[in-house]
Amino acid sequence: METIIIRKANLDDLNKLLLFEQEIIETERPFDPTLKEEKIHYYDIEKMILATDVEILVAEINSEIVGSGYARIEVAQPYLQHFKYAYLGFMFTEERFRGKGINAKIIDALVNWCALIDVFEIRLDVYSQNASAIKAYEKAGFSKHLLNMRKAL
Repeated sequence: METIIIRKANLDDLNKLLLFEQEIIETERPFDPTLKEEKIHYYDIEKMILATDVEILVAEINSEIVGSGYARIEVAQPYLQHFKYAYLGFMFTEERFRGKGINAKIIDALVNWCALIDVFEIRLDVYSQNASAIKAYEKAGFSKHLLNMRKAL
């Protein structure tokens, strides 16, 4: 069995993480007709790596980066019971390494980071048609909370 190492991302990882971002976007395009057709970016990954309120993690197997994820600290709305929460995103595992628990290991490490900084709620967004992602997040302990709806005009 291959050893999976989860570690904090650094600037040397930037090129690989930019490739992951494009893979995520291509995976999500069929679920979102509002995305522009040209090359787009969801994240400023370099800025996120350097930020103190974001924890970007990568998964390595045999010194190769094969997965990623982040938790970003957000200030909660004043009407909520908690002052801050973490937003989870940039969850990606290379196709040939899926099914090895990499996503779960990254989520566990991000949950631990959140607990260390006194954050006790984590939220994320997932496309309602992305059944495999929903199943993976439910397996990791997430539950459906709010359905975001849209209407094109």
